[in-house]
Amino acid sequence: MTTATRRALVVRGGWEGHAPVAITDLFLPYLKDQGFAVETSDRLDVYTDAGLLAATDLIVQCWTMGEISAEQTRGLVRAVEAGTGFAGWHGGVLDSFRGDLDYTLLTGGQFLMHPPGFHDHTVQPRPERAEHPVIAGLGDFGVHTEQYWVATDPDIDLLATTTFPAGPDRDHPVVMPAVWTRTRGAGRVFVSAIGHKADDFDVPEVRTLTERGLLWAAR
Repeated sequence: MTTATRRALVVRGGWEGHAPVAITDLFLPYLKDQGFAVETSDRLDVYTDAGLLAATDLIVQCWTMGEISAEQTRGLVRAVEAGTGFAGWHGGVLDSFRGDLDYTLLTGGQFLMHPPGFHDHTVQPRPERAEHPVIAGLGDFGVHTEQYWVATDPDIDLLATTTFPAGPDRDHPVVMPAVWTRTRGAGRVFVSAIGHKADDFDVPEVRTLTERGLLWAAR
């Protein structure tokens, strides 16, 4: 195991349907192997601990729904602006704290809906961003899981998309953001819409881009 030289904070909680503990546990050994000392928290008040966040190189959040206080959001945003990385996937980052504009402006997107159940769809890394370290060397790949319809900020670096087919509620296919990055001040943000269930990460490309995204976001 690599000697710890950086610090990661995993903040997990909220709706249990996204298995925040079990799924984030999948990535703890990887982070430790990459040289992070890892701490976990099941309390959003950790975002008000300015000293802790200043010493943290990466925050991994998996907290679906719930409410966040203005003080907590302010602490998180300030930490990212100062250089702490922020990363997450699926509802743990995109369906968090709906209605908090400052949080949504940090992540660059918000979950709106998904078709019922799980279904097969293709994730397509964008060829024009093929050299980005998160998706370098990855081609199109299939998943069988929820497909998120999201609202996104135009100011994101879009790395991969999925396509919703034409159907009763739309008369043409719609290309939807699925993976992106952005910066906020000195900090980096990584967001993936993929990861409703643990076996989503058994798809090699999903696991790879998520691990790379965590490292990319870290200070």
